[in-house]
Amino acid sequence: MLTTFFFLAIMFLGVPIGICLCLSGMFYIWDTNNAVLFQSFPMQMFGGVDSYGLIAIPLFILIGEIMNSGGITRRLVALSMAFIGSVKGGLAYVNILANMLVSSIIGSATAQVAIMSQVMVPEMVKQGYDKTFAAGVTVYGGMLGPIIPPSVMFVVYSVLAQVAVGDMLIAGILPGILLTTLFFVVIACMGWIYEYPRSERKTLRERAKTVLVASPTLLIPVVIVGSILGGLANPTEAAAVGAVASVLVGRYVTREFRFSQMPQMLVRSGIYSAIVLFLVAAAAVFSWILIFGKVPQATAAWIQTVAHDPVSFMLLTNVILLVIGTVIDGIPGLIMTVPILLPVATDLYHIDPRHFGVVVVVNLVLGLMSPPVGLSFFVAAAVTGAKPGRMFIVTLPFFLICCAALVLLSIFPSLSLALIK
Repeated sequence: MLTTFFFLAIMFLGVPIGICLCLSGMFYIWDTNNAVLFQSFPMQMFGGVDSYGLIAIPLFILIGEIMNSGGITRRLVALSMAFIGSVKGGLAYVNILANMLVSSIIGSATAQVAIMSQVMVPEMVKQGYDKTFAAGVTVYGGMLGPIIPPSVMFVVYSVLAQVAVGDMLIAGILPGILLTTLFFVVIACMGWIYEYPRSERKTLRERAKTVLVASPTLLIPVVIVGSILGGLANPTEAAAVGAVASVLVGRYVTREFRFSQMPQMLVRSGIYSAIVLFLVAAAAVFSWILIFGKVPQATAAWIQTVAHDPVSFMLLTNVILLVIGTVIDGIPGLIMTVPILLPVATDLYHIDPRHFGVVVVVNLVLGLMSPPVGLSFFVAAAVTGAKPGRMFIVTLPFFLICCAALVLLSIFPSLSLALIK
């Protein structure tokens, strides 16, 4: 109990979550008078990152860097516009579809929101959309980043849950498509009510030209996702091939990538990767302490008094994770909750860990769009100047449809597992 209070106290003081996890582990060892456990502390941290699958993280991050500097994002947006055509609320559809295509390369919600806010919001405002609505739609489109492969959060979950990285990445495809479809439905309903402007009408020849010019950029997600689905490469190998493909497309197709930019990209990718991997290492220590202190067993005993079947357990988990996700970012949220809840889900309720992982990730990502913090709204606000609170209110239907999607994913495991062999 003292360790819990210590953890919450230093976290609310603003100590970085990775440091909080390590210090809490040390405090528990000191509080329980088990100084001999300090000898295992470094080994537990090293063991947490001693995983081949984690190599995919810096590679996926590097792909996003190359794609952004190589002009690939703009071409994917143009491709989306060619597909959507002149319909009411067309640019809102384009926003979601472009986010879906970009998701298959970036894999990070906040990074995607930052990039797409710069690309989509000014264009939507120019066409007559309210800036707050445009920024809010971009935020929910960015939600697809950690769900559609590649996904850094799924890689981290795979390591925490000891499941195949490839299975987790594939498990995110159908939920990503489901969310995209539901977002389209919301835009159609809101467009009918608020009379959203139509996108610019283009001739069939202009659309064909756009598709011809922009289609080579699809090589990157096809290489990454296709090689995993086809069994030709594991996620780490697919990420390496995807990085090479992004360089080739950016250099010889879009002709905007410069090799002189690579050192800065590698530095930025290295810094972000180091942050993520340190969190994973700290999570290993935290999980070890939780198991040693029999926290999962105590949690299981309490949950059994509330949830009597797998569905009620999943719905209870949704509520718990949504509350946690409103104040804690996605990866730290995974690190704090998976070691406690996963053993309960698999051992007591016999829930497939891959299905559970999808629900956990979608839930924590939704927390990025939920008050009181709503990190993604603040990222969009910093780029666009829109107000975060009003952004949430204007796009409330998207939040509600996400909650409905979470319920569907919780009740029907096939929505996550159908594509896994």
